[in-house]
Amino acid sequence: MKPPPKAVRVLRSRVRRPISALRAFLVSEASGGLVLMAAASAALVIANSPLGEAYAHALHARLGPLSLLHWINDGLMAVFFLLVGLEIKREGLDGRLRTWPDRVLPGLAAAAGMAAPALVYLAFNLATGTARGWAIPAATDIAFALGVLALLGPRVPISLKIFLSAVAIVDDLGAVVIIALFYTGSLDATMLAGAAAVMLALFGLNRSGVRALWPYLVLGFVLWVLVLRSGIHPTVAGVLLALFIPIRPTPGRPEDAASPLHRLEHALAPWVAFLIVPVFGFANAGVQLIGLPAHALLDPVTLGVALGLFAGKQLGVLLSVRLAVALGIAHKPGGANWGQVYGVALLCGIGFTMSLFIGGLAFGDGLHETETKLGVLVGSLLSGIAGAVVMKLATGRTAHEKGAR
Repeated sequence: MKPPPKAVRVLRSRVRRPISALRAFLVSEASGGLVLMAAASAALVIANSPLGEAYAHALHARLGPLSLLHWINDGLMAVFFLLVGLEIKREGLDGRLRTWPDRVLPGLAAAAGMAAPALVYLAFNLATGTARGWAIPAATDIAFALGVLALLGPRVPISLKIFLSAVAIVDDLGAVVIIALFYTGSLDATMLAGAAAVMLALFGLNRSGVRALWPYLVLGFVLWVLVLRSGIHPTVAGVLLALFIPIRPTPGRPEDAASPLHRLEHALAPWVAFLIVPVFGFANAGVQLIGLPAHALLDPVTLGVALGLFAGKQLGVLLSVRLAVALGIAHKPGGANWGQVYGVALLCGIGFTMSLFIGGLAFGDGLHETETKLGVLVGSLLSGIAGAVVMKLATGRTAHEKGAR
């Protein structure tokens, strides 16, 4: 049998490669989620063991101008936000969110999935002094959620994984805006002017067609220092830097591997998934349950965060999807039944990384931060278990129906 013509082979490779890249992204996020689960579990065990005091002391040890915990939350997490910014830019210009029809369903689900948990939280905390934490249950942890889907095996439709990751990416964009607008302290005009000058230089590099990454990264470090000293949370610098990294969109075709954005994203992804996010989880998930007052489980912050993630998220995501499909605004993810869509809505309530991060900005140290961590752990655990059970039942039913035909 003669081999297919060269044009056919090229066409086949172009059809396969984007799907392979997508699957590689999903596998990386899912595997990173499993590592994050292990790191968070280890933190809980250590915090409630004889090593708990040493664990807390090490996190607050000074390393130069910042404590170890601040280096993790302000430094390493700036790299995480850089990757988030790169993913948002790529998806918006060259990926699953590049057209308005692609953006409608995940956009609506993300918006409703951020508003509903915030309202649930405020229902418990509006009359108290803890309303500042309203954004804690707003975001979805894509690594954790995809990690749960990975445990369910290959029968979960790829369309649901794409939908879940798209919702989480829009969530991340919303969380970045919230951090910049609502969790910023007093501002230093001189440092802000310096940051603006650096961004102007980054814009000049982009418009001049500079494709080498090192000038962007050097200026990005300077931008991080200036933003750190300006009063805006320094992780915002990571997202700002991502806006200026060049990309050459190739919609419907294989990604441009030589594009600076793709090169940087591929270089950062394994470090973020398997080192930075697990280190953040290990440093921030260590809730000392021993000696915690019994009323902490029923305090407004704990209840607001836990129920915001578990109840608010699923209601916001599911109802928005049902309404969008019923009105003909968007289509249900292909190959998925409503039970599976509900399972994904539940998994959106896993808000670990971003929820802990915003909780630290809202309350800092003290009992409220401990209650925040407790609420995040309880809400995320309930969402993960319920989502996995619903997905397992809905996926099994679909497989049984297909086998009976």
